[in-house]
Amino acid sequence: MSGSTYGNIFKVTTWGESHGRALGVVIDGCPAGIALKEKDIQKEMDRRKPGSTKYGTQRREGDNVEILSGVFEGRTTGTPISLILYNQDQRSRDYSNIQNIFRPGHADMGFEMKYGIRDYRGGGRSSGRETAARVAAGAVAKKLLKELGVKINAYTLSIGDVRAENINLECCKENPLYMPDNEAAKRASELLDKAMAERDSVGGVIECRTKGLPIGIGEPVFDKLDACIAKAVTSIGAVKGIEFGDGFKAALSKGSVNNDDFYIRSGRIKKHTNHSGGVLGGFSDGAELVFRAAFKPTPSIAKVQKTITNTGESTEIVITGRHDPIVVPRAVVVVEAMTAITLADLMLMNMAARIDKIKEFYS
Repeated sequence: MSGSTYGNIFKVTTWGESHGRALGVVIDGCPAGIALKEKDIQKEMDRRKPGSTKYGTQRREGDNVEILSGVFEGRTTGTPISLILYNQDQRSRDYSNIQNIFRPGHADMGFEMKYGIRDYRGGGRSSGRETAARVAAGAVAKKLLKELGVKINAYTLSIGDVRAENINLECCKENPLYMPDNEAAKRASELLDKAMAERDSVGGVIECRTKGLPIGIGEPVFDKLDACIAKAVTSIGAVKGIEFGDGFKAALSKGSVNNDDFYIRSGRIKKHTNHSGGVLGGFSDGAELVFRAAFKPTPSIAKVQKTITNTGESTEIVITGRHDPIVVPRAVVVVEAMTAITLADLMLMNMAARIDKIKEFYS
């Protein structure tokens, strides 16, 4: 299977399955000298950890990360960093009834048709559990970006038709949905409680904002900043759409409105507005990088659904086991991780953009 590696210089390869012995990630290309301890990574893992609220799967995983290589005396060595997370609370028997059935909304059919075999225990490699390895890698990327003055913050913008209006990031720590609006979080909780009572699920939107990016991050053709972010974020299983800045609203605007006027303040280029979301021509433009990702409702629901078997027979299925009624709150840190990995890679690539900067480094 190809497609498990992402990045050019800061390169990340994840491995493992939902119900295998462990999951992990190998990070190649991380610069030496960055302060890094397991607790730095664990802090991010705890944000994604299952079983912490009633709105997430009740699978109990400690997600305790171990550093196997690439770190010595608390600092990165420049060699591959290998991280491992052992699975501890698999219940593979929960999936025995679907080993020959394709679950609606899942990757089951595609996997079996492509490879002729699939790990039906929780979706195997297609499970949302795979994102735990991404979060571990993202924690390392964030440590690198912190050295460069770059800060990423994502949060739950909306759940179903309930949207956060009065944005206050401190509120994210005060409610289980990681919404920056406690009143909206209350209404979203009521919506989720109703869906859970009906054995259904709900989707939502995550907004991500990055401050501190210098102008010019991103390559001008196939590796545009927004194109790379889009690839990284839409590689998260439940993401069905992404938009930057005004996004689809820009299609309803006019150039005289959508264009962001420039001005100079203290010798620096600034913009009066940020309709572009911090990206122009594929490059960061110095403003805050802003995008939103749409997540579909969790496909594992305990309602009767029509489907087929892998031999082509019609049947019905009721999915049992432990599943998230909504993935959005736990996916916030996953969006941050993929953003961090992408930005770390692009910022390292940017170092080779100008000969004068290369000569300066080697002089």
